[in-house]
Amino acid sequence: FCFFFLLCVVLRGPTVETWLGSLQQLAEMNFGTFFAPLQGAALDAVASVRELNPEMLVEDFPSGLWKAYGQLDPLAVTSIIVFVLFLYCWIMSILFSDYSYVDRQWSIVPTVYTAIFYSHPSTKTGASHQERLLIMTVLAALWSVRLSYNFWRRGGYTGMEDYRWPEIRARMHPVAFQLLNLFFIASYQHVLLLLLTLPAYFSRKAGAPLNNLDFAAAGLFLFFLILETTADQQQWNFQNGKYAARAAGKPLTGDNARGFRTTGLFRYSRHPNFFAEQSVWVSYYLFSVAATGQWLNCAGLGVSLLIMLFQLSTPFTEELTLRKYPLYRDYQKVTSRLLPLPARGTVREKLE
Repeated sequence: FCFFFLLCVVLRGPTVETWLGSLQQLAEMNFGTFFAPLQGAALDAVASVRELNPEMLVEDFPSGLWKAYGQLDPLAVTSIIVFVLFLYCWIMSILFSDYSYVDRQWSIVPTVYTAIFYSHPSTKTGASHQERLLIMTVLAALWSVRLSYNFWRRGGYTGMEDYRWPEIRARMHPVAFQLLNLFFIASYQHVLLLLLTLPAYFSRKAGAPLNNLDFAAAGLFLFFLILETTADQQQWNFQNGKYAARAAGKPLTGDNARGFRTTGLFRYSRHPNFFAEQSVWVSYYLFSVAATGQWLNCAGLGVSLLIMLFQLSTPFTEELTLRKYPLYRDYQKVTSRLLPLPARGTVREKLE
């Protein structure tokens, strides 16, 4: 319904026509050869929207909706979805003071975007690059299932808000936080999720035959996905065991006494799941390298921004952990933050 509404009412309005013109002028500016493919993709998306006849949708509904979907560039389709989800998350966060709506969509929408790039009518059936897109779509679906399951079992879909947002709200002026909500929480994060799937879009356009780098990328993707699954399961087992021991009144020893896990994968990295998540998307980026033959290409914009986000947010996460568990400072001194490395010592069970 939102897709139909946007196409029929909003996209052909004079204001949006002006926006589209501005976007086209921006895409035509010279940002260098590195960003040229992204600018070309933006021009194709804008052109497909401007060429769409909205009357076809009204006169031939609902089949006209499918025709419009086929006529629009897939990047335009996914951009419209981003805009709809942004509006939904932003409005719902204001109405219900819950700022985790994007979190509940995080594990789902990248696979939707990849599936659109794979299945869009403009993607030639039987083309060599379609095999690559099928592999990318299946891998993205596996990532979605794993992350959605882990989010579900932690109560993420029950309306529980991420524990960091209330902390940030308490530190910011209400107006400043709402600006953060508008420009980062509700909008930027959704743009980032689309940018993460750019390797699939450019793999679709490049059309290079499937090669050994594709199989290496798939293997690395699966390896880091298993690593992330293992880390999350180890953390899940630890947290359940810790709270069960407390509830049973048993004496707490080892990690249960410290309050946080230092064994298993967590002996080598304080956040092995964070490391694996970033590595999953670096592996995904390699598909664009296999398709284009360029080790550095603009399809890596999304994963670069994701790595930057982890680098900026992890210290804040650890600040909250340290406030709750003072011995975490010992753990920080002897264990790598992200990259798995041999531990440099042990952590005390309690403060002296």
